[in-house]
Amino acid sequence: MNDSTNPKYEWGQRVVAAIDLLNDGSHPMGQAQGLLAGAGSAGEVVQVGMIEESATPVYMVEFAGGVVVGCLEHEIELLEVASPA
Repeated sequence: MNDSTNPKYEWGQRVVAAIDLLNDGSHPMGQAQGLLAGAGSAGEVVQVGMIEESATPVYMVEFAGGVVVGCLEHEIELLEVASPA
């Protein structure tokens, strides 16, 4: 994991879900433990915040259909874009 004082990702970066992102009960969409974004789903970082108690970055990521999910660094990865040949 990255140094917790410096967020690894920035606003506007394209990312993918590294794991299935399930509703822990805090998301208003869907049922508790329901799938919010499947592993490999692409999204965009729309906000970067910080859990003050632990200085842990939290990323608000907008996935397909406008679903916005709060993600920790280990839950997302930078989307690799193929370079033109």
